[in-house]
Amino acid sequence: MTGFDNTVRMAGAIVLAALFNGAPLRSQSVVTSTGKDRRNLEVTVYNSNLALVRDVRRLRLPVGTTELRFEGLAAQVNPATVHMVSLSDPSAFRVLQQGYRYDLLTPETLLKKYVGKQVTLVRRMTVNGSTKDVRVQATLLADNSGPVWQVGTQIVTGLTADHYIFPRIPGNLYARPTLLCLVSSHDASPQTVETTYLTSGMNWKADYIFAIATNGATGALNGWADISNDSGATFTAARLQLVAGEVHRAVMRTPMPQFAMAKVAPQFEQQPFSEYHLYTLQRRATLINHSSLQIGLLDSANVRFVKTFELNGQSYYYRAPLQPGAPMNEPVEMHIRFKNSRANSLGIPMPAGTIRVYENDSQGRPEFLGEDQIRHTPKDEMLDLDVGNAFDVVATRRQTAYQSLGPTSSEVAFEITIRNHKPQPLTVEVNEPIGGEWTMLESNFKYQKTSAFSVRFEVPVAANAQSILTYRVRVHW
Repeated sequence: MTGFDNTVRMAGAIVLAALFNGAPLRSQSVVTSTGKDRRNLEVTVYNSNLALVRDVRRLRLPVGTTELRFEGLAAQVNPATVHMVSLSDPSAFRVLQQGYRYDLLTPETLLKKYVGKQVTLVRRMTVNGSTKDVRVQATLLADNSGPVWQVGTQIVTGLTADHYIFPRIPGNLYARPTLLCLVSSHDASPQTVETTYLTSGMNWKADYIFAIATNGATGALNGWADISNDSGATFTAARLQLVAGEVHRAVMRTPMPQFAMAKVAPQFEQQPFSEYHLYTLQRRATLINHSSLQIGLLDSANVRFVKTFELNGQSYYYRAPLQPGAPMNEPVEMHIRFKNSRANSLGIPMPAGTIRVYENDSQGRPEFLGEDQIRHTPKDEMLDLDVGNAFDVVATRRQTAYQSLGPTSSEVAFEITIRNHKPQPLTVEVNEPIGGEWTMLESNFKYQKTSAFSVRFEVPVAANAQSILTYRVRVHW
């Protein structure tokens, strides 16, 4: 950094310090704007702990330079992103400087502001059965790990009081987050001023419920937008938009299950927005600070799906002997697969989130099967949900042969037994991530090379029966 840069930086710091300390900078007047001046409020929430706020207010500013105290913005605002402009007459309004005041009025901050000043300590005492307040005048010398007082000529620590009395509130403490702006106005008539800023502490995610119908072939998919607000401000009657997508930034609750099968009118209008998708709520909403809000995002019935079973191996199985002669128990995963297409009652961009799967029991009551995370899923893409491990489908693996062909080569044989205790037949996908260069020497089921380093077997298993997959492979890694 050059000497000129340092000079400019120091000068700016002095100006902002004067502004932050509550001293008007040659301003002719001070104007405070609150939520009562608001004419419109728009909030765009990203699924990356970020929100863009547009706050439009009607202000009456005198001609000349004014200190504008702008209240009601989020406590987690990024001050560098604040932009204020007049919509009614841009040429008549100019922001000369601005700063964010986040040193809020609390008992702790108020006490610290009175270091070096006199405070009245009130102690409640009982004398002869009568209670009265005794006031002690003391000067607060320090307040670090606890207050240090001077009472008369004595220095006292550990002095307790029932409460303190302060003569006034310092001018550099504010009851709520405040943006301090030095503005210049050339017109005394009312102006419509728009203030935009980015704030952290706001997020949203998608939550889905997939309810399997009694026919076992279709289901209803309900989607919810779960919006959380911990920004430090409540946004009342705001126009709400949600952005789904991975927004690049420089370094700087679960809804209750609903199983309605009928379609309802969508509450959000969806449209592409650059490389993202924008969801606009067709009514205004209130986002209360330190709370979450769930709003219906989609509702689709008759979504066709297939239930599959998968057994997934490990690449290290081919590098060394595995428990010679002893079988290994392996879980068989149950998956729900469906296509996000218009022909399948969907065909809309699905934001990333959690899908929870339910199915009715014999009494017609919905029971939770499992859940999985999905990424942002465009239309016409497949969704594959890992719901959990099947209870009635059991698999064991046994390494029947292992021969080392050198430091980076081997020949391995496996026997995988799959037992189906269900009253219906099923097919299990056996996915083997062999790794390296491999040659299948023999197998008793057909296989498919799914990638350069993996293979898949489709193993049918009859009801209440078992099937045994055997294969031998030569691997070089």
